[in-house]
Amino acid sequence: MIPFEPARGLRNAHLQTLLPRFLRRSPLFTPIEQRLDTPDGDFLDLAWTAPAEEYPPNQPIMILFHGLEGSFRSPYANGLLNAAKQQGWLGVMMHFRGCSGEINRLAHGYHSGETSDATFFLTWLRQQFPQNPFWAVGVSLGGNMLVNYLAENPSKSEIEAAQVISPPLSLSSCSERIQQGFSRVYQQYLLSSMKKNLSQKIAILPDKMPLTASEVEQIRTLWQFDEQVTAPLHGFKDAADYYLRCSGISKLQQITTPLRIIHAADDPFMTNAVIPTEPLPGNIDYHLTPNGGHVGFVSGTWRNPEFWLEKTVPEWFDKIACS
Repeated sequence: MIPFEPARGLRNAHLQTLLPRFLRRSPLFTPIEQRLDTPDGDFLDLAWTAPAEEYPPNQPIMILFHGLEGSFRSPYANGLLNAAKQQGWLGVMMHFRGCSGEINRLAHGYHSGETSDATFFLTWLRQQFPQNPFWAVGVSLGGNMLVNYLAENPSKSEIEAAQVISPPLSLSSCSERIQQGFSRVYQQYLLSSMKKNLSQKIAILPDKMPLTASEVEQIRTLWQFDEQVTAPLHGFKDAADYYLRCSGISKLQQITTPLRIIHAADDPFMTNAVIPTEPLPGNIDYHLTPNGGHVGFVSGTWRNPEFWLEKTVPEWFDKIACS
């Protein structure tokens, strides 16, 4: 396994975090899109790397869960899926509700601990592919969600191996961290997208939303969004209750699936609270790098930057498959 070494001159955490968006402005390939109807009358949009019906039954399928307000167009998303494609694997990403470019039909959406959609999707996927090994990758929010899923399904998970990248395992500390210093820029970017989508949903479902459009405009922090929107929509008392019940840091001991966790110590979304302090079970490979930012991990050189995640993720899955 090649360790991460930031590109010369690109060690800064914010450069690492922001560079992928400038280096990869367009997706690396055009996905095959599919809409999956959910039992409650909503839908999940999938992005495939290739036609599923042509895939052999004994080869792995790499499943991707994206981050907050992410989509197939996120540089890490199409990059990781393309890396799976280059390996000859079938890749598929499940968009969380409302993240594919179309507002979902129901009032509730997604959050860091919402595992029912992933469970439904994985059960459906197993019906389509009864023999294929399932390998899963969760990025940022999707990583914390995946930790929750694995902890809830220690003996009946459909996933044989998983990796989570920059997961906010302590939601409360991450919510506080993103309100500080330059990290407020990321908060503003995420909130802008979240508030836009929320306002569109209010226009469609005004009687089922906890806020009015004018009240949405008063939200200034992710904590306020979670307090006033995420919590009431998804059955939590408040933001503190949501953070406590859905943070993955306290659930790692319950996981039996082979799992790799990738964190950067300089992640501008995180604090040391996301780093496990208790001894981890032998099935968990914890990988902490000094640098890398938040889902950045840009190596190589200024002239020829490389996306380390797109190399190390397939390498680790290959290693697990051979062990």
